[in-house]
Amino acid sequence: KLWVGGADMISIHNEEENAFILDTLKKQWKGPDDILLGMFFDTDDSSFKWFDKSNMTFDKWTDQEDGEDLVDTCAFLHTKTGEWKKGNCEVSSVEGTLCKAAIPYEKKYLSDNHILISALVIASTVILTVLGAIIWFLYKRNLDAGFTTVFSTATQSPYNDDCVLVVAEENEYAVQFD
Repeated sequence: KLWVGGADMISIHNEEENAFILDTLKKQWKGPDDILLGMFFDTDDSSFKWFDKSNMTFDKWTDQEDGEDLVDTCAFLHTKTGEWKKGNCEVSSVEGTLCKAAIPYEKKYLSDNHILISALVIASTVILTVLGAIIWFLYKRNLDAGFTTVFSTATQSPYNDDCVLVVAEENEYAVQFD
């Protein structure tokens, strides 16, 4: 596995990836026509393998004879056609190398200031709600204490029997003296 400036050498796993790389190279690449891919020939099992150890699921080899000695053989991408060809790994120092790097992703959390402000807003809301409830309770208690109201369940008229009797006697007494 080779590291170039914090990046891995590229591995291509399908036609879409190959087409994307070719399109990008056609638009932006100003280097040599052949670029080293992250692939090498493994003499142990006589097959090409990616340096990143991913499976070889796609290839785009040009029509070349396989009769050549494949020891110290690497794969190159032709920047004009997108086809791959075999070549000597030692030539890679002259050719360009295609690498990939992950884009760092940082999860953004609320800063300490945002957390502090949120906590203060919530605490202030709770305090104001409790304070408002206490003031309302005290107001209602004092309001009811200032006015005493007595309720009676007995029916009463403005004049009771004693009052009516006294008035009747006074009228009777006044008539006798006339």
